[in-house]
Amino acid sequence: MKEPPDRATLEKIVAGLEDPVEDLVRKDSTFKKLELNADDYVGNPEAVVDLLSERKALLQRPVVVKGSKAIIGRPKSRIADFLS
Repeated sequence: MKEPPDRATLEKIVAGLEDPVEDLVRKDSTFKKLELNADDYVGNPEAVVDLLSERKALLQRPVVVKGSKAIIGRPKSRIADFLS
């Protein structure tokens, strides 16, 4: 990510997210290497914002924002439906 979102932007995304907030966090090898617990982020927007503010690489991508709403663009077919 060339221009990762700052904390305020992450808070806006989380506030308008139509997906479960914990889905914003990538549960990849970095997540496992950091020994993070996925359950700590379930329904916990503040914890998600805190984590993603510090570890921007853990942000699930793509995130698509339209107005005050946001979705995680996986699978990619969701993007067209969301934007239309």
